[in-house]
Formats: sequence, C-alpha cells, structure tokens
Amino acid sequence: MSVCLISNTGLRAMEEHVGHAPVTTNGSAVHVLCPEDCDIELLENGRTIDDFINIKIKELTSEDNEEPFFVANLDSMFKRHLKWLTNLPRVKPFYAVKCNNTPAVVQMLRALDTGFDCASKGEIQLALSLGVSPEKIIYAHTTKPLSHIKYACSHGVNMMTFDSEDELLKISLCHPKAKLVLRIAVDDSKSLLRLNLKFGAKLEKVSKLLERARELDLNVIGVSFHVGSGCTECASFKQAIADAKEVFDKAKMMGFQMTLLDIGGGFSGREDFEVKFEEFTEVINDALDKYFPPESGVKIMAEPGRYYVESAFTLAANIIARRVITDDMKELCNGNNENCPDKMMMYYLNDGVYGSLSCLINDAAHTAVEPYLHRAVDSSEQRYPTVVWGPTCDCLDKVTDNIWFPELQVGDWLLIDNMGAYSVSLTTDFNGFERANIYSVLSADILHALNLSHTYKIMQD
Repeated sequence: MSVCLISNTGLRAMEEHVGHAPVTTNGSAVHVLCPEDCDIELLENGRTIDDFINIKIKELTSEDNEEPFFVANLDSMFKRHLKWLTNLPRVKPFYAVKCNNTPAVVQMLRALDTGFDCASKGEIQLALSLGVSPEKIIYAHTTKPLSHIKYACSHGVNMMTFDSEDELLKISLCHPKAKLVLRIAVDDSKSLLRLNLKFGAKLEKVSKLLERARELDLNVIGVSFHVGSGCTECASFKQAIADAKEVFDKAKMMGFQMTLLDIGGGFSGREDFEVKFEEFTEVINDALDKYFPPESGVKIMAEPGRYYVESAFTLAANIIARRVITDDMKELCNGNNENCPDKMMMYYLNDGVYGSLSCLINDAAHTAVEPYLHRAVDSSEQRYPTVVWGPTCDCLDKVTDNIWFPELQVGDWLLIDNMGAYSVSLTTDFNGFERANIYSVLSADILHALNLSHTYKIMQD
C-alpha cells in the first residue's frame, strides 16, 4: 500500500479538527474508518475511479443487469474537507444530512470529525446508528414535531434551532434543558434557492423571542442563519454575520451569554461554480474577525451539504430504448438546410427525474445536467440533436433536450457527474423503477492518510 503525504498545512488542520481514534488495550490506534464494515470498496494498486466504473459496467453487462448506479468518490470528500479546514480554520462543519444520507457518506464525515445537521428524528436516528455522538448533532429545523423533540431529548441531542414563540413553547414542554440557537432571517436574494421566506425570525422580532425564552427558563446559546442554497454573492455572508452580531448585542443587553454562531450553508460543491469557494471564505473570515474575533470566545459552525458531496457522486445510467425522428427536421433547423441533420435521436434511460435525477424538478440550484458517453467516441462520428428521457410514463420525465450525440444503441451507458446533492435523498420508486445502487469507493492512500492523522494526534497528546 502506498503512503499519501499530507502537507504541513493539511496535517495541522487535521490535528485541530480530527478527534481521537479508538485506542486498543496496548495503546495502538484502531482505524477510524474500516471499509469492510462500511460497505466501501478500497482502491488499491493504482486503481482509479474510472477503472472501477469500467469494471462495474462490464460486470453488470455480463449479468444482463442494466440497473443504474452511483459511484461515490470518498477521496473527493476527504480533499474538500482539507480545503475547508485550510480556508475556514475557525468554522466547524456540521454536515447537512438532508443533502445526501448515504451511510458511507455519514461514516466518512464522522471519521473526519465533522458535526451533523439533522432535520428530523429519522436523520438523528441514522447519525446515532452510525456512531455519531449526540454532542456532534444539531437539530437544525425550526418546525419540529413534538415526538421528534422528545426523541432528541431522550437520546442526548440537546442543540436545536427555533424562530418562533410556538416553537419555544413546544421545546419547553418536551426538552426544557435544550441548548437553543435562534435562527434569524437574512438577505438571501442572491441565492438560487431562497429559504428565508419560510424560516428565520426577522431582526425586529428578536427581542420578543429572547424575552419569551427567558420567561420559559430556556437556554439560548447562539444565533444561526442561512443565506440560501447556491449563494452567488459573497457580500450576503458579510451582511448576515453583521446581522448576527446585532442579535448578540441585543441578547447581551438582556442578560444572555451567547457563545455560538452558526453561519449555515449555501456553499456549492461544484468546481465550476461561478463564485469560487475561496472568494466566499475570504469575505467570511474578514467578517468573523471583525464581528466575532477569536478573543470573543464565540464558537463558529456551519452547515455545508452540497459542498461535501455534490462533485463526489457520478451516476451511470443505461439506454433501455431509443427512437429515430426524421419528421420536420427542416423546421427544427430553422431553414438552415445546408447543415441540417437528417434525423433527431431520442434515448430513454433507466433513470430519470423521478429517480436519481429528481433534482431537475425539485432543486432550483441544479436545473440541468450534462450526460456524456461512457464508451470512447471517434471525433469523426456524426452528431445528431438528441433528447434524453427518463424511463417513466410521465412526459415530464425528461433529462435533457440540449445535447448532440453520435448515434447510440440500446445497452450503451451514459455518465453524469456532480450528482451527489439532493439526488439520493429525493429519489422515488414511481412506476416501480428501482432506485440506483450506490457503490462507495476510497483509495488506499486516502485511508492511510486519514488514519495517519488520527495516530499523529494521539502521539502528540
């Protein structure tokens, strides 16, 4: 097994953020992530993600099994975590489980010592069942069922958000010792998916809510906000952090000692997103240093979801049917007969918008995908205008109609990258089509680096 060398910066970052590995009776460190126990495929001897996909497609084809599947690249998550630690050293990430609840994803992030943002009893159950400590969970939903609050209380999950008097009343009845985080509404007008129409208390309502919390003898420890998913404006974070400082100041005047700021999510997981992660972090760090400097003692956390998983998942789908369209091609070409193809192709995949591609109709931050061929393509092959459909009987089940492909056959495979966010967690089995299998892979080098960082931490202690 080869050794992956971590940079000094990355290793220092891991030192600060990664907790202790379990220790045996003889003092040796136990691997914090065991692929054999997590249904994770270990890539050794130079095998790559592409190698794995090629072998898996060949294997399925030989078995007459054309079911769709995901490949989850856990190496990508590890590298993005190091990037987070390097660029946001003061901000503890609490992964948003709603974004992708694949067990291997949760186990990988647990090994990286992130916290977890859970929005329901079910997500809390999942995290706890995979070994996450209750102290590493925030119940980050402001409208919680009573039974879910009681479950959190009985299982030691104490940190939770609120934004209304009614929520305070429910919490006082079901979890009076909870550590509460007041979610405020902030400007999310520069985001692809706006959340503050539904969640968050307006600044003018803050004093009343804090007063009500005091009347109910509840412990409010901090403030949270969310600038919206797919944020495109760095200044949104700056203003939101300034708004949070205003709430901290009001709370202090009322006798509260707040110690936590949760800056939410909104970070894209795509490498080609229009605003680079480093642009956001520069603005965030400057704002934190201005309003919540280290000497303030305020702990900073965030709730990234897409950031960790969006680019880590690739979907492989099989062409199960096709149609050749030769009618009205001149109309399609707008009278440009010289370069007009003689046909248009329609392909039907075994996955679509009611399955793994539900993001196309449910996620405003992911409205288009770019399928590409698994097989090699000769540059001389003629391309045709192509429509790609999903497998169901619904005409809304369209993957894309803005692509040109060479002529393909039933049995060919298409791949789609950047499929880790709000895909797995939104999948249905409409029309009886099975959900895509998920194959999680991790390179031996990354596993070694991960466990090395834990061992190094123990040696330092």
